[in-house]
Amino acid sequence: MSQEMWLTLVSIAVGTYLIRLLPYLWMRKKLAKHANDETTPDMPDWLTVSGPAMIAAMLGSSLVPVHLTIPSWTATVAGLLATLLVWSKTRSMGLPTLTGVVVFGAVKVVLG
Repeated sequence: MSQEMWLTLVSIAVGTYLIRLLPYLWMRKKLAKHANDETTPDMPDWLTVSGPAMIAAMLGSSLVPVHLTIPSWTATVAGLLATLLVWSKTRSMGLPTLTGVVVFGAVKVVLG
C-alpha cells in the first residue's frame, strides 16, 4: 500500500476514535463535577444528537458512488431500496444490511 493510503487509514482511525473519545471524556468530567453533590447533570442536546448526526453523515457520504456512472447509481439505488424493503419487513439491522450489500454487488457485477 502506498504511503498516502496508510495516512488516509490512520487519519480515519484517529478521527473515528476521537469522535467516540471526546464526548466520553467531556461527559465523564461533567459527571465528576456533580459527584460530590449527588446530582446527575442533564445530558446536553448536542451530545444526544451527535451520534445520529455522525451516522447520517456516514450514510450520506457512502450513498454517493465513487464513480458517477449510471451503473454505479443504479447499483446504489437498488441496494438502498432492497435494504429499505427488507428493513420494513423485518425491522432488524443484519438482514437488511446483508440484502443491500448483496443486491448492490449483484447489480454492480451485472451492469459492470
